[in-house]
Amino acid sequence: MFDRCLQVKDFMESYSGKWMVAGGWAIDLHIGEETREHEDIEVAVFRDEQTDLASLLADWDVYIAQEERRQEWDLNDPIELPIHEIHASRQDGEMLEVLLNERSKGRWVYRRDPNLSFPLSMMNLQSEQGIPYLNPEIVLLYKAKHTRDKDHDDFNYVFPYLNEHQKEWLKQALMHSQRTHPWLEKLLY
Repeated sequence: MFDRCLQVKDFMESYSGKWMVAGGWAIDLHIGEETREHEDIEVAVFRDEQTDLASLLADWDVYIAQEERRQEWDLNDPIELPIHEIHASRQDGEMLEVLLNERSKGRWVYRRDPNLSFPLSMMNLQSEQGIPYLNPEIVLLYKAKHTRDKDHDDFNYVFPYLNEHQKEWLKQALMHSQRTHPWLEKLLY
């Protein structure tokens, strides 16, 4: 179980910055079982640690993903907002999606709305296998922007595993950023 996440953990051991599994895998790590198939694996890192990331991916083919386009990333050029997604692949078929996250003054900052933040010291958890993963409430906030069927499934699977603090934070974040999101109906009761 979680073989793909364990492979990423082994690879990321040499990364000197803070990293965590994001996306659907983070939801499954929180639950403690794989609830669905995943096409890819996403790793969240901080934008201000790009130099460390560039070193880690030096022998990979690395592209910036921006609005349905891919552009090769010159590892010496810093990536600025609004770009936040990097796709990396190796000739052996290994692939990794890296999501750049923002932080300021000891807090993770939501790139779509800097008024939403979370203490860095509490923004990620760790699985039984020692895999760091982004808190599910933060993952769900990202998924809420363009919600697909699999995102609704992720919400429904993880909802019973969220504590009251996590539900409250997600509820407040959605009320601030997407007041009509369908997940609010379940979060309000």
